[in-house]
Amino acid sequence: MRAVVFDEVRTQPEVREVAKPEAPSGGVVVKVLATGMCRSDWHAWAGHDDIAMPHVPGHELAGVIEAVGEDVQHWNVGDRVTVPFVCGCGTCEWCLAGDAQVCPNQQQPGFTHWGSFAEYVALHAADSNLVAIPDSVEFTTAASLGCRFATAYRALAARAQVKAGEWVTVVGAGGVGLSAVMIAKAMGARVIAVDRNPEALAVAARLGADHTVAADGTDIPEAVNRLTDGGSHVAIDAVGSEQTCADAILSLRRRGRHVQIGLLPSIDGNPQVPMARVIGWELDLLGSHGMAAVDYPGMMALIEQGALQPQLLIERTIGLEDAASLLPGFDKANPAGMTMVDPAL
Repeated sequence: MRAVVFDEVRTQPEVREVAKPEAPSGGVVVKVLATGMCRSDWHAWAGHDDIAMPHVPGHELAGVIEAVGEDVQHWNVGDRVTVPFVCGCGTCEWCLAGDAQVCPNQQQPGFTHWGSFAEYVALHAADSNLVAIPDSVEFTTAASLGCRFATAYRALAARAQVKAGEWVTVVGAGGVGLSAVMIAKAMGARVIAVDRNPEALAVAARLGADHTVAADGTDIPEAVNRLTDGGSHVAIDAVGSEQTCADAILSLRRRGRHVQIGLLPSIDGNPQVPMARVIGWELDLLGSHGMAAVDYPGMMALIEQGALQPQLLIERTIGLEDAASLLPGFDKANPAGMTMVDPAL
């Protein structure tokens, strides 16, 4: 099969012919029909994750089952499926409680094993992790759910428990940030989107953001405080840097809730977080790490009904060669939405 491969951290990926995967026991092989390019893929390429080389990235995917391993009970060749980027083991106490997203024995395509920037990908514990794609939902739409959209959905609905009428500030209007804007508006919140890219802010406004703030030297917390008369109830860092994390936390009102979605790798020791504000204002700091397969039906139903339209977040679709070329610079890219990869192109 054709796949995007890199041999060492921060080396140029290239498209190669490699061995097609075999279905593991309890797992399946999926023919990839769509896969998303995400900042998390760049983190793997940059060496911020412990991965084995050579490596194939890619963790947001949708396709059809090509092969089924032994002991799989509920899936067949030809089934239309997607999967969360965190695949739980299916047997530990967290998986059994419905919290596979924090499974200590988790597998992650594109991180713990070869991923979906390829024509085929192997997935583990299929009966616990696969999600059926309704016939009315396109593969590109389903692939967009696996990391950014599902993470944003759970961050707002389950972690922050956003209520109608509350103010939500989203720092970063890339794929996960725009997902958060769309979802927060669907929940009845008032939304402020923050980004350095004017095109991304324009998309956020089209998705319903009540206000947009340009990250061009503006004092973000002060701007949010002015717009909300005291700060947001909820803030999302959808980028993952010391600056964006601090801006999000400092934009909160007293007793506010911050959700960290963007990965926050250490640069010089531990990332600096404004903990004095957290303590003094009794802020809640929450992490959000994807969403378990058991929680997908409610989100998928809203997509089928048209209440949520993640397909509107897709900016472009590229092939494997373009994916290999773009990956090293994706942390500096300013796409006004999601980039999808079609291995057939």
